Amino acid sequence: MTTTSSSCDVERRWRPRLAPAVALRHDRVRDADLLVMPERVVVLEGHAGSVVGLCDGEREVSRIVGELAARFPDAPVAADVPAFLDRLRAEGWLR
Repeated sequence: MTTTSSSCDVERRWRPRLAPAVALRHDRVRDADLLVMPERVVVLEGHAGSVVGLCDGEREVSRIVGELAARFPDAPVAADVPAFLDRLRAEGWLR
């Protein structure tokens, strides 16, 4: 039980940032946010670009969640955002 809580606390203190070979760009033609990497482009859907845009290496996950909860009060950001960031980290797009 303590390990899970401790692990969760560590995750909330994580300060995500884009990996060195990844850039966030906005494609005006598609009106979509993109993650641009060597030989690969990922189209971000919905508000995913807003989430990634807050990953500056300065904000902890808990602060990112707080800022997004204020912007989108009816969205389940407390559960969805940390899971989304974990998926991006697993892909190697966030550090």
